[in-house]
Amino acid sequence: QLPLVESGGGWARPEGSLRLSCAASGSGLPYYAIGWFRQAPGKEREGVACISRGGGYIEYADSVKGRFTLSRDDTKNTVSLQMNSLKPEDTAVYYCAAGSKATLADVEYDYWGQGTQVTVSS
Repeated sequence: QLPLVESGGGWARPEGSLRLSCAASGSGLPYYAIGWFRQAPGKEREGVACISRGGGYIEYADSVKGRFTLSRDDTKNTVSLQMNSLKPEDTAVYYCAAGSKATLADVEYDYWGQGTQVTVSS
């Protein structure tokens, strides 16, 4: 088991910024690829960004390229998603997940956090 906890969600104005973090209890996070996903009301869950073990590979969904930045600090057992230039369509519950492969496909992930709400509105 790898309990994951997301934090940093909240409300932001359009063009604003938020920083989400994904933390794991214990020291297991460095052994996993981490993905961020989001699900808006009435929509399917979609992959936002993912990062490989060691951080050598990072992939972003087209909808967030140039606005979101994913990083990991294995010394702190955390992965962070910096979200800039937020848009109302970014409003969703954001989840982090851990798995063996960095991919935007959610089926590849074994462990999931509970999610954190992000709301972008004026």
